[in-house]
Amino acid sequence: MSSSYRDFAGRGTARATVLRTVGPRERRSHLTAPRVPTVGIDIGGTKVMAGVVDADGTILETLRTETPDKSKSPKVVEDTIVELVLDLSDRHDVHAVGIGAAGWVDADRSKVLFAPHLAWRNEPLRDAISARLAVPVLVDNDANTAAWAEWRFGAGRGEDHLVMITLGTGIGGAILEDGQVKRGKYGVAGEFGHMQVVPGGHRCPCGNRGCWEQYSSGNALVREARELAAADSPVAYHLIERVGGNIHEITGPLITELARDGDAMCVELLQDIGQWLGVGIANLAAALDPSCFVIGGGVSAADDLLIGPARDAFRRHLTGRGYRPEARIAKAQLGPEAGMVGAADLARLVARRFRRANRRRVERHERYERYAQALRTATTPAPTPSSTDTPEQSTSVPSSSPSTPATPSTPATPSTPATLSTPRTNSAEGTDSAQGTSE
Repeated sequence: MSSSYRDFAGRGTARATVLRTVGPRERRSHLTAPRVPTVGIDIGGTKVMAGVVDADGTILETLRTETPDKSKSPKVVEDTIVELVLDLSDRHDVHAVGIGAAGWVDADRSKVLFAPHLAWRNEPLRDAISARLAVPVLVDNDANTAAWAEWRFGAGRGEDHLVMITLGTGIGGAILEDGQVKRGKYGVAGEFGHMQVVPGGHRCPCGNRGCWEQYSSGNALVREARELAAADSPVAYHLIERVGGNIHEITGPLITELARDGDAMCVELLQDIGQWLGVGIANLAAALDPSCFVIGGGVSAADDLLIGPARDAFRRHLTGRGYRPEARIAKAQLGPEAGMVGAADLARLVARRFRRANRRRVERHERYERYAQALRTATTPAPTPSSTDTPEQSTSVPSSSPSTPATPSTPATPSTPATLSTPRTNSAEGTDSAQGTSE
């Protein structure tokens, strides 16, 4: 029996054992997911944001750090994720981790096939992170996680067919139908930004020309403003003056700020971006026929300066206009935290209620330890006093009776993956791990 205990004692803490024995099975609906806190990670081109989110979508704590440089190895990004999660787990009971990555994620949501801003190429991110944290991990595209958050807690609540469009550096997208994210056969559905809207148009980093995101995104907005400033256009004098003649300091937030202050050129640029946005939405409506389009991402902060022209262009280009219902176009409500909140909520689908199971395992281990110690004590002969011992020395030897076992020493365990929140116990139980793991 003691050898059997040594076999499972080396497997790490009780929590790690409980989580590993559950396996990667995913629930089919958020309605059956446990109402437990989880961590969401949103990895973008410039920042990594991590937060603890409860079952109602409330953010309990948030941490931010810079995204490791693109040229660095995937291990550096993994280290960043693990450090953030462990930091949050010091103050919160973390049951699972969800990661929203700016890249293509495979259908199994285990590998990042390609990430334009990171050194991820067929990177097994889910397995790499779960091996180091010993909790369930879910990986998805960041637009999918943002769409899920808006459907659950934001502008898309109550919608059966929703399309999310994220306007940032480029254009991302996601499709939800009947409470399910539609990822496609290979997991890369929703890459709306690379639909061709102008054949032979502006060159896109993807290698093609005329992609939608070259006409309706943050990059498109800044490109048009810088071209006008570089040409020393009279309509750009205010913008040039604002940046002191340094054209490279022209940014999307600055253009939006000047547009709100009434700068005519900046207002016109946002209108152009909005009109192209409406054209693309009309194309998506013809193909997908959703009930609602949710517009998110950093560029959506322009509000009606952008979304108003988009609605007008959508109505003007919609196929069958006047004879069909029009989808609602709404601005996202959760802001830049949408991807993080959605990743955390999706992670609840693979989370497990392990606290009560963990307690039962600890209790069974303690009973076994008491029994094993009593057995060892009963089979160990009492020491015989030597002839030189004095009577006082002989009587000072403690008796070894099965009824009074000595306190067992803590067995040494090898190094194990980092575990979260639950205080570490002396060992973990594994022989009966299939029982009582999922509450």
